[in-house]
Amino acid sequence: MTKTNTTPATAADPTVAAASAQFLTPLVLGLQALAVNGKQAHWNVRGANFIAIHELLDSLVANAQAGADQAAERIVALGLPVDARVSTVAAKTSTSVPAGFTQWEALIRDVIADMDIVIADTQAAIDGLDEFDLTSQDVAIGIKETLEKDRWFLFAHLAE
Repeated sequence: MTKTNTTPATAADPTVAAASAQFLTPLVLGLQALAVNGKQAHWNVRGANFIAIHELLDSLVANAQAGADQAAERIVALGLPVDARVSTVAAKTSTSVPAGFTQWEALIRDVIADMDIVIADTQAAIDGLDEFDLTSQDVAIGIKETLEKDRWFLFAHLAE
């Protein structure tokens, strides 16, 4: 008979776990919001650059979902729960993305404004985690790299 271990092999230091959750939770929530609002933008973008923006927004949504999952899984791996229910995300985030059809230039500016908030939270996590947990910091660094690349792709449509 195989014995199933129901507890982690090594318990995380509670101070490290709490600090990591403190810095990674805003990323989980912000990225979840970015995924939802990015999809909203994806459905409602209008104008000459429709297909390019539509496809970029799908990529942004997928990357935001992957980043949220990675940050949340790190918190859980350290032994703490994550609350990223829709009501929690809505209560702790905001968006510039409007509800209806929007011309592509304005919509890109709105999505970038949302991204900039998450990028700032990500940088705060990188800075704060330096003292507590380098593995969690690496998660935040990877998320920031992807966010900045997606931002660049969107911003390139506005650059002159």
